[in-house]
Amino acid sequence: MKLNIDIVDAFTSTQFGGNSAAVITTDTWLTENLMQSIAAENNLSETTFLVPVESGVYDIRWFSPLTEIAFCGHATLASAFVLFNKNPTFQQVTLSAPAVGSMLINKLDKGYIEMDFPSFAPKAIQDIPEALIAGLSIRPQQVLKNQQAYFAVYNSEFDVRAVEQSSEQLKQLAPFDVVVTAPGEIYDFVSRYFWPANGGDEDPVTGSIHTGLAPYWSIRLGKKELHAYQASKRGGEIMCIIDKDRVKLRGQAVHYLSGSIEV
Repeated sequence: MKLNIDIVDAFTSTQFGGNSAAVITTDTWLTENLMQSIAAENNLSETTFLVPVESGVYDIRWFSPLTEIAFCGHATLASAFVLFNKNPTFQQVTLSAPAVGSMLINKLDKGYIEMDFPSFAPKAIQDIPEALIAGLSIRPQQVLKNQQAYFAVYNSEFDVRAVEQSSEQLKQLAPFDVVVTAPGEIYDFVSRYFWPANGGDEDPVTGSIHTGLAPYWSIRLGKKELHAYQASKRGGEIMCIIDKDRVKLRGQAVHYLSGSIEV
C-alpha cells in the first residue's frame, strides 16, 4: 500500500526551524499498530493522520514515536497547512479529535494560520512530586498542573534557558509531561517542554501546552494577546489570543517534503 506523506516545519517562517510533523491522509483509519509503526519510523515529534468526513472537515489523530497523543498543536498547524495548500479554495477547515472536540482552523494573511482550541488553564498545586524537583536542575518558584503537564514557573528567562532535565526522573511523572516557563525579555513569555514519557527528551515547539500557558500568563500579565517563544534549539514563535474559554493560536509553517511511503 502506498501512502502520500508531507513533512512540514510548524510555528516558524524559516525552514529547519520550529517543530516538524508528518501529515498523512487516508480514506479510512489504518490500524493503530500500523500508524504507530509509521510514526516510529518517521521519528518526528508527531505524525498526523487525517480521514475526511466531508468537504473541509476531517478527523485527526496524532502519534509520537512512542504513543498516540491526545492533543498536538504543531501537528494540527502542519495538517491545516497541507490541507490549505492542496485545496486552494479552502479558507477554513474543521479538524476533530475526542480530547479537544471540533477545532476551527482559519487561513489568514501573510502565511499565518489560526487555530481555535479549548482553554486548558493549569491550577497551582501544593504537593509537588519529588521526581519533578529531582528532575530539574533549577528549583521552580511555583508549580501548576493541567491535564497534560506540570508547569514549572521561574522568575527569569535565563533560568528557563539554563535549566537541565533528568529524563529518568521526569519519566516517573507519566502520563504527565513538564513545561518550564518564565516572563520573556523580548516576548511576553518563554517556555521549554520536556516529555520523556511520551515522545522524547525535549519537544522543539509545543502548540498544545500554550492552551495552558496562555491563560496563565494572560492573568499574570493582564493581557489578552500574547507573543510567546519556545526556547528550544530550533525555536518557535506562537501568537496567543484569549477569547473567554477559548485560546486561539496563530503561527506560520514551511513545507519541507512531499513523497510517498510503502507499507
